[in-house]
Amino acid sequence: MTDAPTARLRGAIVPVTPFQQNCAILWDEASKQAMVVDPGGDVDRIMAAIAQTGVTVQRILLTHGHLDHAGGATGLQAALVAKTGFRPPIEGPDRRDAFLLDGIADQAAQYGFAAQNVAPDRWITEGETITLGPHVFEVLHCPGHTPGHLVYVHRAARFILVGDVLFQGSVGRTDFPYGDHDALIAAIKTKLLPLDDDYSFLCGHGPGSTIGAERAGNPFLR
Repeated sequence: MTDAPTARLRGAIVPVTPFQQNCAILWDEASKQAMVVDPGGDVDRIMAAIAQTGVTVQRILLTHGHLDHAGGATGLQAALVAKTGFRPPIEGPDRRDAFLLDGIADQAAQYGFAAQNVAPDRWITEGETITLGPHVFEVLHCPGHTPGHLVYVHRAARFILVGDVLFQGSVGRTDFPYGDHDALIAAIKTKLLPLDDDYSFLCGHGPGSTIGAERAGNPFLR
């Protein structure tokens, strides 16, 4: 990476919840400004990672409304206020996932643990950008796994936060009442596969991959 702002982007992954969801802490190395992406739970573990990196959280960003991605957002926001006095806004996903965020507490109870519903400070729509210091993430709407799922693309770093849209060798589940497999595949093919092969991505569970590797070998995309 030759672009100076790109070279300053750093990140850490904190696996959270029994679903081992990849919560990400991304920050600008120079300013230590950070954002937490998809804090699904285990707030104490996320707070410990934030303290270890020495960053200042500017926002909490959500890709979609599922419990394992958003269930810790409200608690994390409260913990950060208590520790720093600053209330980082919860931003995203698309408003079409509001019904999922409204049902997190009930869903968590069914799995035997506690989580809070989420009322985002700001909904996000495709075409907007998310900034973190000098870093700019473009917003893409990629429905199918959930109606309001968003993906965040950092073109300078050639890096994507895909949530549960795309995985190494697989794609997001669509066997929910609101799932739409055709919409998911269409979103991947029209919005992600046009990106160059060397774009890497972090997904919601398991190891990441590259657009090129999935274009060549993902059986769901053939």
